[in-house]
Amino acid sequence: MKISAFTFIRNGTIYGFPFVESIRSVLSIVDEFVVNVGYGDDDTLERVHSIGDPKIRIIESRWNDKMQSGGYVYGQQKMIAQFNTSGDWAFYLEGDEVVHEDELQKIVDACRRHLNDDRVEALTFDYHHFYGNAQSVLDSPGWYRREARIIKNSVKSCAPDGLFWHVLADRGRVTRYPRAAHSGAHIYHYGWVRSEEEMNRKSENVQKYWSNSHKRIDYGEIDQQIIRPFTGTHPEVIREWLAKEQGLFQANPDHILTKREKKHRLMLKLERALGLELSKKHFIAVK
Repeated sequence: MKISAFTFIRNGTIYGFPFVESIRSVLSIVDEFVVNVGYGDDDTLERVHSIGDPKIRIIESRWNDKMQSGGYVYGQQKMIAQFNTSGDWAFYLEGDEVVHEDELQKIVDACRRHLNDDRVEALTFDYHHFYGNAQSVLDSPGWYRREARIIKNSVKSCAPDGLFWHVLADRGRVTRYPRAAHSGAHIYHYGWVRSEEEMNRKSENVQKYWSNSHKRIDYGEIDQQIIRPFTGTHPEVIREWLAKEQGLFQANPDHILTKREKKHRLMLKLERALGLELSKKHFIAVK
């Protein structure tokens, strides 16, 4: 069995991505790691080279800045990397996602267990969405709690917006989400732990790919009720990167809930009252 990992990244340093830590977090369990580095304005390419692991295979690409609809350029860049993998499984990590060393064997075991199970096309992970600092995580149906991050390379798949896989079905005439089993592991998502300056710099430069205009991001403008203390441990590879703030992140006490936040508050109450899980699913669960 062969596991390939892959990612795409552009201006990772400028935007504050912990992409080196992300790549390093799974190198011990993969047979190759394909990194699609877009031509940019910083030292991202040099930093990927500096990891110095022979498993890493670098592709350089030029982004199509004329493609400014629905994030499709992200889909193009993701699939450039995925189409260059050669394993039985393709393991996708975004530049702000890290895997804990204590769960690596669970991932390998899940890949081996489902390799010859035709019902299973992908593997899902539970998510820790850190917010504001490394001691705070989000718990809301508005933030996906489980997502597919590994897919079989024998499955005809695409990711039109770069985020979630679609499987080509019915001779390619329609698409659906992949059928997926749970890996038993987590993804540690650190994108919202970056400084506000870095997050806004990214937004200013990438919103155009969705035909959107930049709106200034203020971490304090969020519903305090969805912020929970993180009680676990962080992956060893990310600990030096993390800022050392302590305590639960505090939102603006005068924050006015948006319609979307009010909806998610109601959904959260229903979850707790009825034992439901109402977050969006981009996969079909295989039990």
